[in-house]
Amino acid sequence: MDLIISYWPLVLALIGAGVFAGLVAGLFGVGGGVVIVPALYAAFGALGVDDTVRMKAAIATSLATIITTSIRSAWLHYKRGAVDVRILKAWVPWIMVGALIGAFVASAAPGDALTLGFGIFIVLISFQMGFGQPDWRLRDTMPGTVPSAIIASLVGLFSAMAGIGGGVFGVIIMTLCGKPIHRAVGTAAGFGAAIGIPASLGFVIAGWGVPGLPVFSVGYVNLAGFIFIATLTALIAPVGVSLAHALPVKYLRRLFAVLLFFAGFMMLHDVLSGAG
Repeated sequence: MDLIISYWPLVLALIGAGVFAGLVAGLFGVGGGVVIVPALYAAFGALGVDDTVRMKAAIATSLATIITTSIRSAWLHYKRGAVDVRILKAWVPWIMVGALIGAFVASAAPGDALTLGFGIFIVLISFQMGFGQPDWRLRDTMPGTVPSAIIASLVGLFSAMAGIGGGVFGVIIMTLCGKPIHRAVGTAAGFGAAIGIPASLGFVIAGWGVPGLPVFSVGYVNLAGFIFIATLTALIAPVGVSLAHALPVKYLRRLFAVLLFFAGFMMLHDVLSGAG
């Protein structure tokens, strides 16, 4: 109880992020990273965690929580027939390779550069999802074996660096290649575990013994964040899945875009105001 009282800002932030991330995971198959990373970044900042490590800790902890969220969300979508198992089998090994590399790259990068990159990435994706048309297509089928391996590796790489579950990239890629958005969301939900497992291990190794990390951390992964958020997202994800299958496609995309823009804007404002 004394620990909870001492670190109440962190506890409240983790509870709020966990509930919201569970809804996001079920709705959009994105693993909740677009919510968890900014929430953890803010919470660690309120606790006085140094800027050189707090974004890395937020990303690493987000990736760890995404493992359980992804498995839960993907299974719920699978029971509804919304997961393309063939895509998962072809993409997962390459996603895992890219994610492991991405964890070490992010660990070596400056904290402000990660924050700025995350914000820009999320804002750009929000515009694509908000203004792009659901029937936009680059092609009617998914890419072949070699292009898929390259794309999947890049999905793992950049998702690990951003602390997200790969759903953002996966949904866009699959819808542009002719997959209906609900099936794309369900399939992309399965990317999270493939990214989170190797990336989390990479962040633990890279962050081992690094000074200035938040309390209860193992490497860059914060155990308190993992426990609170992983538990709450797993419990709340079924609600998000039900909403995803009840909402019209148009409103699903708009909700996704608003969420991404808000998260990206908050991160950009923080890093740019600090630079000023």
